[in-house]
Amino acid sequence: MELLILGMTLIVFLSRYLFLEPLLPIRPGPRLLHFLSFSIPAVLAAVIAPMIFVQNQTLQLEPMNPYLLGAVIAAVCMKLTGKTLLTVTLSLVVFMLSRFLHSSG
Repeated sequence: MELLILGMTLIVFLSRYLFLEPLLPIRPGPRLLHFLSFSIPAVLAAVIAPMIFVQNQTLQLEPMNPYLLGAVIAAVCMKLTGKTLLTVTLSLVVFMLSRFLHSSG
């Protein structure tokens, strides 16, 4: 197990180091940079989707799911305004309000 962790650490470190070290002559081309621009949304979706759709180890697709409401509000607000602070604040308020109403009802 320790060898696996050490190997993964080495792979992650080297993949970062090769592109970040200014003395090395390796520079990513425009196609690679374009390809890498999709990695952040893909990782965020993979991390956030289970939190939105699965609670208590069951799939929650009901429209009043507080996590789903907060995520939809966040996506719509960010698309319409492009303002991060407004998006986070509004989606957090909607999430907390819907969670309160969902638990008290």
